[in-house]
Amino acid sequence: MPVESSSSSGSRQTKQKRKSHSLSIRRTNSTEQDRSGLQRELLEGQSCDNLDSFGRMEDSKLPLSLRTNLLDLFSQIEREFENLYLENIELRREIESLNDRLAADGQAVEGTDLAKGALKTKASHSTSQLSQKLKTTYKASTSKPRSNSCHARVVGGSRNFNVTSWELWGGDSWIVSSFKATTSRAVCQLVKEYVGHRDGIWDLSATRAQPVVLGTASADHTAMLWSIETGKCLLKYLGHQGSVNSIKFHPSEQMALTASGDQTAHIWRYMVQLPTPQPVADTTTPCEDDVDSSDKDDADGDAEGPNDCPSVRVPTTTLRSHQGVVIAADWLVGGKQVVTASWDRAANLYDVETSELVHSLTGHDQELTHCCTHPNQRLVVTSSRDTTFRLWDFRDPSIHSVNVFQGHTDTVTSAVFTVGDNVVSGSDDRTVKVWDLKNMRSPIATIRTDSAVNRISVSVTQKIIALPHDNRQVRLFDMSGVRLARLPRSNRQGHRRMVCCSAWCEDNAACNLFTCGFDRQAIGWNINIPALLQEK
Repeated sequence: MPVESSSSSGSRQTKQKRKSHSLSIRRTNSTEQDRSGLQRELLEGQSCDNLDSFGRMEDSKLPLSLRTNLLDLFSQIEREFENLYLENIELRREIESLNDRLAADGQAVEGTDLAKGALKTKASHSTSQLSQKLKTTYKASTSKPRSNSCHARVVGGSRNFNVTSWELWGGDSWIVSSFKATTSRAVCQLVKEYVGHRDGIWDLSATRAQPVVLGTASADHTAMLWSIETGKCLLKYLGHQGSVNSIKFHPSEQMALTASGDQTAHIWRYMVQLPTPQPVADTTTPCEDDVDSSDKDDADGDAEGPNDCPSVRVPTTTLRSHQGVVIAADWLVGGKQVVTASWDRAANLYDVETSELVHSLTGHDQELTHCCTHPNQRLVVTSSRDTTFRLWDFRDPSIHSVNVFQGHTDTVTSAVFTVGDNVVSGSDDRTVKVWDLKNMRSPIATIRTDSAVNRISVSVTQKIIALPHDNRQVRLFDMSGVRLARLPRSNRQGHRRMVCCSAWCEDNAACNLFTCGFDRQAIGWNINIPALLQEK
């Protein structure tokens, strides 16, 4: 770990307290006395290397403030992995001690397998916490102060390091993550890749009005509209000063709604001209559990993005009532009102024509993570880090009722409506739950997975749930919890980083499912739904 003087350490701690967006790495349960010997060994072995590192930093051309930010962030990441390393050593010793006692009693167990299971669980929990903290800081990125912009970029780099580290620890000789491979004969075809963003893509959706285009929201402070058939960027929105965290389209007009880390939501109009579609090559691939044999960063290069597409810089409406990051926004049925969800623990309902705040929906105990509206009724569901999601009913103008759903044990990353009377919720607790609006006491189905679940999507006609995961996978389930398929992922195709969002577009003949992630790309898939259901 870096060696600091007492004065520099004190000033750095003061600066960390002043910056609300700085990472706050949660300490482990182990005491400092228990690990003092191990820490001394690590410090003695690392002191020389770190002094050399400080010497190189002193020779750097970077301004002092940027060097300080870099040292803060990398030292926190280093401490987190040091804690993981120390915990693994402690657990290893405990397991060996347990095996010695069992051997003395004639009940020795296979220590390697026990170590793998125990350490995998511990490391998975710790890395999950780190991943959540990095994602949280990254979504709040804004370029208003110059230092904030640099901080967000550094965290963006840490984000890639963090995802790779999950695989590093998972591939360690102590920790082996292996899951039973299952195959499906249903056909899932990767049709098109949409590449051009300079940073990770948080959200995507397809327009509901003609012409049908794909919209993406990115941490690079832009939103883009794409031709689904050709993969060409048609328009770029440049009106936000922070990470664009979500994008949704008006049900009948050429209007988009975007939410941002700059604490605003924007409504902006667009006009696009669709290019002539080119013939699509047949790259049909069976849906199966491909071996994750590659960790290539092809899409993480210094892509310049599409520079020749037109841009929109000024919104028609700006919604400013929130006091924190606006993480999501959606249109209510009819398109005359919108709802926004923020890290200030509130969701706001606005009138589109007047931009006035109609209702402030409060009650969540922690930051909101998502919001969604019912396609046919005046219903809103909000998700939160407080492990709950809430259903807000605006069907009766005189009564605005709310129902609280408590079924998860970690952050609820999203909750979405189906066309009928169901809500599907996904969580960082690695589960997806299906709820009946008429009986909200307990879920009617629970899907258990091996990775945190991000923004899910449910197809309209067949109600197939698309689950995007932190571990780069996308899985398809039906409403009863039966697994239907896993989208192909290998060194040749699929996402190379965390998958942030999925979105169905069943009316499109070329691509009926879209996904996006931290690898800076969106992918269009063609899912053979009849074949998928035939395998059920």
